Amino acid sequence: MKQLEKEFLIQKVTSEIKSYLKEGKQGVIPVGVSSRHIHLSSNDVRTLFGENYELEKLKYLSQPGQFAAKETVTVIGMKNSISKVRVLGPVRKESQLEISQTDAFSLGIKPPLRESGDLDKSASVFIIGPKGALYLDEKVIIAKRHIHMTPEDAMEFSVRDGEGVSVTTLEERALTFNDVTVRVSPNYALELHLDTDEANASGLRQGDSVFLN
Repeated sequence: MKQLEKEFLIQKVTSEIKSYLKEGKQGVIPVGVSSRHIHLSSNDVRTLFGENYELEKLKYLSQPGQFAAKETVTVIGMKNSISKVRVLGPVRKESQLEISQTDAFSLGIKPPLRESGDLDKSASVFIIGPKGALYLDEKVIIAKRHIHMTPEDAMEFSVRDGEGVSVTTLEERALTFNDVTVRVSPNYALELHLDTDEANASGLRQGDSVFLN
């Protein structure tokens, strides 16, 4: 009986939460699943794709001004390589490769879990493009899960930039993600970013939603 009661309560709570989503109530955050990708500097774009080369947009991403480029590269680690790694634009001041722990095992490297841009003493790989190759020295990380928010979102959720929060999923394999970093900027759109390992473990897909605890 206790098991049946537990299952009933889970179904009831899940149903209520999903009804909140339809009504647009506060506390709900959309999910973005981030697969392996690379950000490139202008110099590295030229090295890999040729002089005066400009990235070509494939599709726009959820974050304003960000896009997936048509271009891909091959990443070579100590053990294996991964081909067709998507380049994201626009170009940045510094190149950065973001992969999952599963990718890291395959490549035979040990990138740290870091916030974007925190690259000191991170992992290294070789990158090959159609026109050249380069050694990406200490520029490989596993991106720490985070939530993009505008200042208005942060005020609504009563959180601040850099704060660690917890979110709970709404799926059958419901779980809570702790230590999720809040990142606030007027240039962001509200979205929780998880890598593919985290999304697969929780049963989340692009466009699903979670609740801020």
